[in-house]
Amino acid sequence: MKPDFLIIGVQKGGTTSLYQYLLQHPQIQSAATKEVHFFDLQWNQGIDWYLQQFPANSEPHEMTGEASPYYIFHPLVAQRAWEFDPSLKIIVLLRNPADRALSHYYHEVRWQFESLDLEAALNAESERLAGEADRFLSDPAYQSYAYQHYSYVARGRYAEQLKPWRSRFGSDQLLILNSEKFYQHPQGTLARVVQFLGLPAHEFSGFTKYNAGDYPTPDLVIYERLKSRFLEANQDLKHYLKQHFPETWQAEFANQSDWLIE
Repeated sequence: MKPDFLIIGVQKGGTTSLYQYLLQHPQIQSAATKEVHFFDLQWNQGIDWYLQQFPANSEPHEMTGEASPYYIFHPLVAQRAWEFDPSLKIIVLLRNPADRALSHYYHEVRWQFESLDLEAALNAESERLAGEADRFLSDPAYQSYAYQHYSYVARGRYAEQLKPWRSRFGSDQLLILNSEKFYQHPQGTLARVVQFLGLPAHEFSGFTKYNAGDYPTPDLVIYERLKSRFLEANQDLKHYLKQHFPETWQAEFANQSDWLIE
């Protein structure tokens, strides 16, 4: 099978949960793994390798897809995905960027990719990522450890990441969702996704949060400082999408249950 849809991000925005819930639909078949990472990390494997990651047999009414949350952030993926299949359906989950950054940081700590404390890691990000995006453009085979793992704030500038996708895929091919609303009302969000994919309605159940981490509550001062770094980016997103996504993103300090979404 050839994939019909991609869930492109964001990291720590609920992509695992969304993908696992969608697999309850009788007409959606699973890829070999949720995160195939072909268009970013496995590009050199070639198209034949990619197609082998999907079911070999299907009925005409069935579809498949994958969810790799690095796709939205990698500067070459939108063009690669469009060249692969310009009819792809693209799904995005956008989460409060400050909460996403915190969850991202503690994820890297948990997997021992990050050795700096939270404040030091946030302060070091600009230097760590300096010039990395340009290196992708000059060398399509380039891989960046820092760009993938240390992009806590950069990944929260959503408008600039959406532009390459919106410039290539039609408005009817791009579904942009809010992570917080997804977890508050999963059935309603899934109904939107199913309709977007052109599938019959389905009653989903068992909304377990996948990959939820047990992280410490961050220091209030650091959190407020982090939120302030996204004020301009959130306004850019609001104007770009012409909808008020960040209404819940300017609230006071979120409690732990608000930002443990993965």
